[in-house]
Amino acid sequence: MSSSLALDLEKLKQHTKVNLYIEGADKYLDAIGYTEHNVRHATKVSEIASYILKELNYPEKDVILASAAGYLHDIGNFLGRQNHDQLGAILSKDILDDFDISTEDAVRIMGAIGIHEAEEVGIHDPVSAAILIADKADVHRGRVRNPSMVSYDIHDRVNYAATESRLIVDIKEKTITLYLTIDTALSQVIEYFEIFLSRMIVCRKAASALGCEFQLFINKTRLA
Repeated sequence: MSSSLALDLEKLKQHTKVNLYIEGADKYLDAIGYTEHNVRHATKVSEIASYILKELNYPEKDVILASAAGYLHDIGNFLGRQNHDQLGAILSKDILDDFDISTEDAVRIMGAIGIHEAEEVGIHDPVSAAILIADKADVHRGRVRNPSMVSYDIHDRVNYAATESRLIVDIKEKTITLYLTIDTALSQVIEYFEIFLSRMIVCRKAASALGCEFQLFINKTRLA
């Protein structure tokens, strides 16, 4: 059995430091007005990242590493928003040392966490590619903390306007497609691009690293 399979994902989620870091990160982001980054977001990114690699028939080890990296990817936010990706990578080393996994596998998890916010990045690991896409795919109104403020903040407005988001991987067509339904009475599609264009470029690079094409559909119309 690969050493990575000793990484029990349920035990990772119950780890005291993991829970404290995620709680602290979400409290900090709440204080500065950012969207929700709690256990729900960590779980969602973990699930999407593992789904991507599973559907593309990557080894079980890669699926598990992506799931772990997805769950831990935002823990650095409790130390501040700036450089939270690199800070999270460093913090995750202390957590991963409590599990029986190889240094190589720990480095892959740390690497995925450390570049998940980067716009100019070289992607050489499927785990990192999956995290980059999964994090950007979690767009939904449930992440908005104060709906009464959506008219003042474009980030909240775009997230609140997104009534549905689905990521579909098609191994036969070699596509990774994000489907969004946006209530245009709340936010125009152009506002989504104003905020997320750079993120979509990163998703395209990440999908390419996985041998796929990234596609974006908003309200059933292909836009990328």
